Amino acid sequence: MHAYLLDQPSSTLTAAELASEGILHWVLPTDEANYTEPLQKIRDERGYISMDQVHLGASTPDLDTLLTKFFGEHLHTDEEIRFVVEGAGVFDLRNREDRWMRVHVSAGDLIIVPANKYHRFALDDHKTITCKRLFQDNSGWTPVPRFSP
Repeated sequence: MHAYLLDQPSSTLTAAELASEGILHWVLPTDEANYTEPLQKIRDERGYISMDQVHLGASTPDLDTLLTKFFGEHLHTDEEIRFVVEGAGVFDLRNREDRWMRVHVSAGDLIIVPANKYHRFALDDHKTITCKRLFQDNSGWTPVPRFSP
């Protein structure tokens, strides 16, 4: 994970600074045999009851449309949890001063975006990511846009 203020690309945000904004991060192994146990521990401790896997890449139908949707600024009323198994992506998140923080995640990174935190998501230049998504209930979550279309 690499994090910085978007308007100050030479800055670096520490895990503690992100945690003060409610953004949590772990680094887990990327092979299933070694990430299963620590991922289950996090699931148990935080009450995540369901999980799925999503892949975005060149073979994804309507990839550009999906990415445009994900890059629209929004929030969720529940946490958004992503464990990156392969590839990489970028979360832009609003801090308390309404400045953008950019968090680049790659294989092994598990990030928790807190409920009600405005954010957006994009793929990096490699344009591929495979993530485990964890949920606190079976209904998942719905994005709430910051600005109405």
